[in-house]
Amino acid sequence: MIAEELAKKQREISIAEFFEKNKHILGYSNPARSLITCVKEAVDNALDACEDAGILPDILIKIRRVERNVYRITVEDNGPGIVKEQIPRVFGKLLYGSRFHVIRQSRGQQGIGISSAVLYAQLTTGKPAEITSKVANSKAYKLSIFINTKKNEPEVVSEEEVDWYMPSGTRIELEIVGAYAKERKQSVYEYLKETSVVNPHAKITFVDPDGDITVFERISEQIPETPKEIKPHPHGIELGTLMNMLKSTKARDLKSFLKSEFIRVGDKTAEEVLRKAGLEDAIPKKLSRDEVVKLLNAFKETDFLPPPTDCLSPIGENAIMKSLMAEYKPEFVFALTRKPKVYSGHPFLIEVGLAYGGEIKADDKVNILRFANKVPLLYQQSGCALTKACESVNWKNYGLNQSKNELPSGPAVILIHLASTNVPYTSESKEAVAAIPEIIDEVRLSLQEVGRRLKEHIGRKQKLQKKKKKEEILNKILPLLAKKVCEVLEKEPLEIEKVVARIMGHVFVERKVVEKDGVVEVTINVANYSKAKKEFKIYEICSGEVDVENAKVLKSDYSTILWDVKLKDGEEIRLKYKLKGKTINKKPLVEGIDTVLGAEVMSMV
Repeated sequence: MIAEELAKKQREISIAEFFEKNKHILGYSNPARSLITCVKEAVDNALDACEDAGILPDILIKIRRVERNVYRITVEDNGPGIVKEQIPRVFGKLLYGSRFHVIRQSRGQQGIGISSAVLYAQLTTGKPAEITSKVANSKAYKLSIFINTKKNEPEVVSEEEVDWYMPSGTRIELEIVGAYAKERKQSVYEYLKETSVVNPHAKITFVDPDGDITVFERISEQIPETPKEIKPHPHGIELGTLMNMLKSTKARDLKSFLKSEFIRVGDKTAEEVLRKAGLEDAIPKKLSRDEVVKLLNAFKETDFLPPPTDCLSPIGENAIMKSLMAEYKPEFVFALTRKPKVYSGHPFLIEVGLAYGGEIKADDKVNILRFANKVPLLYQQSGCALTKACESVNWKNYGLNQSKNELPSGPAVILIHLASTNVPYTSESKEAVAAIPEIIDEVRLSLQEVGRRLKEHIGRKQKLQKKKKKEEILNKILPLLAKKVCEVLEKEPLEIEKVVARIMGHVFVERKVVEKDGVVEVTINVANYSKAKKEFKIYEICSGEVDVENAKVLKSDYSTILWDVKLKDGEEIRLKYKLKGKTINKKPLVEGIDTVLGAEVMSMV
């Protein structure tokens, strides 16, 4: 009787009903994190949609405080839009999407993200999600949607045709119970800031609950190439998956099955696999479990070419460096994109960037930015393989302080990006990467390379500092010594700067100005006392009419004279011009060399 009573209580539950009671699994564990997760899922969707359509993303995020702990989130993009019939299922059905069965890099994969945000909104405030979408050359439609959790199906509360200024795009509005955190590592602002770093082609505008507007400007006009879809690789397949593929295939023989269903399998490779498995004449749909095991073992014993890498979309070394320069304004920056590798048949690549000094504060630990498929990982830093790989590097060898098995400390930002067709997350909330040995090894090798470049920079900086101290001492002693010697020998005073330049091996610049009949004649003497050939530019900024040969003159409110100078070791030249007017910049400006005496050095950043 007890068994019968228990049997009556048993029933099937939908995926939506499961996540309704286990929302923490998807990242909705507390109010602050839930608000970030809702924004993250909407922004990830917007970026994917724009990139798939070849559109430079322009995304608006607005958070408005409705009540004490209730916020209205609006995320609007300029993507291709969604056709009206698809809107309810895209936003109101979990595990519904276009990317789950596709093997290529993308932010969203499972079809859970944005619909989970809709589910969280209705759970916490009881209000539907409002979605406005417009396809090019069509009307805009606004739908209010609930999720029927027992059936995992959307319920459209209302729909209407609306006027919308956007040529195409999508806007989602959610009202949720949450907590807005400001000036914290885990915050909406930090998520958007890090998103802009690895998506330099996107313009992101953020309006916070206080009405403050932050614009993360687009710094690249180049849209990343859309990753191409690939078929499964034989080394990444599992027994159950292979059995299902054999049952559903349309191929009549096993050789055709291998060639049509897998990547990197040609005629010779297919024949080799079948020979090793002893299944040359087998029919795919009639294979027994033991025969499928033989086929899988033959896969493991066969050397296949690695999967193609056009299924990945790296950020790129130049884009990473530009983003780090724009966001953190360091004195040194370097980035590296490794060649793609494979784990369990899944292609992946690692990108690393390092910014040092400048306006970066020397906090207790370096700021480590973790990304997977261009999405920031804000939580579970200590449990992430990317962090563990960073901790395993001996940063003392590269000029940073470090305690054993901890992150280094110093004025630095370290960026680590994992791009893969299948990111091995530790949980459904997608906040940390699992400890796959191949991934950890690649991250460590990448960090060691950027560490070597950092060591070179710090070494050069220390040499310059030592050189500067010597110059300061010489500049104090030499004038006194020269003055005394000239007095004893009854000679004219020496040009001390020129003497210092000779001793220290610098470029020396000297300007002489003579006025005659209202015309100023200027002579700039340039001497190279270094032991190498030097190429640089010299600028003079002045007002009035300029008469000069062998130089460029750029005119605006003032005239700028530009000389391109090339000097061999020990060579000297004279640059001359005439000027009707008396306003000249204090010293000539030099661009292209680090140290010069008698002139101002222009920044080369």
